[in-house]
Amino acid sequence: MSLNRRTVPLFYVLAGLLGFVGVALAAAAAHGGGDAHLVASASAMCLAHAPALLALAIGAERLRTAWLAGLLIGVGTLLFAGDLVMLRYTGSGLFPLAAPTGGFAMMFGWLAIAAGGLLRPT
Repeated sequence: MSLNRRTVPLFYVLAGLLGFVGVALAAAAAHGGGDAHLVASASAMCLAHAPALLALAIGAERLRTAWLAGLLIGVGTLLFAGDLVMLRYTGSGLFPLAAPTGGFAMMFGWLAIAAGGLLRPT
């Protein structure tokens, strides 16, 4: 079984959870005060990357790097959004540089998609 095939269920789960959390965070940002922009940014990242993970799950057999792209995008989004939400509601983030680490992971996930486009399909 290929890495792509093994990661497909994970990508479906992450896509659904990130979509759900993204909508919930958008509502929280709309009704929150103070640092609501942090929650709004977290929401935007979740809602932008949930469909990407869904697309990677659907097209995993056609993109050799789907497993790598999905893991980077999924983990990156969790780190980035999680850090912003923690900072908003607890006053401290997950760990130092969690948001930038997540941001770079998301960017490299998109580069993995681009690299996969240059490779022949599996």
